[in-house]
Amino acid sequence: MTQAPVPYQPSVEQVQADERETIGDICTAFDTILETTSKDYGHAVRSVHAKAHGVLNGELTIDAGLPPELAQGLFAQAGTHKVLIRMSTNAGDILPDAVSLPRGLAMKVLDVPGERLPGAEGTAQDFVMVNGTVFQAKSADEFLGNLDL
Repeated sequence: MTQAPVPYQPSVEQVQADERETIGDICTAFDTILETTSKDYGHAVRSVHAKAHGVLNGELTIDAGLPPELAQGLFAQAGTHKVLIRMSTNAGDILPDAVSLPRGLAMKVLDVPGERLPGAEGTAQDFVMVNGTVFQAKSADEFLGNLDL
């Protein structure tokens, strides 16, 4: 059964007391992965989702008259936006396709108007998706733990 969408409000996000430190640790782990894989491959690769299976460009059309629970943020106004889409495997290593790993799809929507987070630059909005029923890490701490593996 499909659950109803959750309208965004600030209380939806639950910032953990040590979240800034954890994010710093995640950035350090990414740097370590980047340095290691760069040495292994002789060139730079992404620290996660290193193996791209395809890159596409296209358009995202937002229909007019969406129900209020869906008409939020980018989807609040009808229109068309250029998008870039990357399909990839989630590992930081470039592994053979025969290795069974989750596949990811990231979509960068260009020219999105609106308020940005402090320090954010540009007018793009990113969507990150994976072919699982849930995101594997429920918190920044769990995500860091997965990186450490």
